[in-house]
Amino acid sequence: MALLEQLQKDMVAAMKAKAEARLSAIRMVKSALMRERIDSMKELDEAAEMKVLNSLQKQRREAADMFRKGGRPEQAEKEEAELLLIESYMPAGATGEEMDAAIAAAIAETGITSAKLMGQVMSAARAKLAGKRVDGKALSDKVRARLN
Repeated sequence: MALLEQLQKDMVAAMKAKAEARLSAIRMVKSALMRERIDSMKELDEAAEMKVLNSLQKQRREAADMFRKGGRPEQAEKEEAELLLIESYMPAGATGEEMDAAIAAAIAETGITSAKLMGQVMSAARAKLAGKRVDGKALSDKVRARLN
């Protein structure tokens, strides 16, 4: 519940500062978390909160790309600003070196050298990077490069 409490405090601060864009983004994040809490009919743990934030993050990234392709850079910048706000509530991202080390350990642990069994290496690497924010596509690309 700590994340929802932090969002509430930040929402009050944004209201006092009359920061409409920030307030709107915070309300969107809080609403998504509350919706998930109601749908699951139980308090959200940290993993469930991160799942919601990852989903919101992916939506913002895709929307920004679509707006840029559609010739609407001002809307894309708004989406990217929301993306930065969402990322501020997430744990630190894994660095490239940390991902490389986790992949090397996962390959050594599983003994897999074939790209056909890439999923097993991915899940082992994700387990090694638990507690850190990991971009699945970046991790997948790195695993694929190591196995080929």
